[in-house]
Amino acid sequence: MNKQEILTLTKSKVTDKIRYFENLIAETRASNNDTKSSMGDKYETGREMLQQEINNLQRQLNEVLNQQEMLRKITADSSEKVQHGALVKTDKGLFYIAASIGEIVAENHKIMTVSIESPLVKAMFGKKIGDTFTINNINQNIEDIW
Repeated sequence: MNKQEILTLTKSKVTDKIRYFENLIAETRASNNDTKSSMGDKYETGREMLQQEINNLQRQLNEVLNQQEMLRKITADSSEKVQHGALVKTDKGLFYIAASIGEIVAENHKIMTVSIESPLVKAMFGKKIGDTFTINNINQNIEDIW
């Protein structure tokens, strides 16, 4: 498995999410400015709702920016145990321990990207090839680590 390709795909997906949230925030701010009017309180309520939406989007953007920062610290070096930046194959699937951004496809394999804080990673952290772990009463065997 080419970990550099997987890392690049993951970084690209995070960058796309950042652009998405930045654009959404800009559009929401523009619509907030469009509602300025001297027509009364109902417009103030609408503007407040838009401001709350902007705050929510900003919070989500900050989470993705934190993911991007975590990805900057990851290298494509191979791993001998489950750790941050490892690509782990279990009998249930492929997992890339980086940031929780969902599924990516590399080399015709579906890979689930997961955060180091996820319960799955906590259950397998530090394990090596051949080790087993249990999550949600399901046993998984570690078949390979890159």
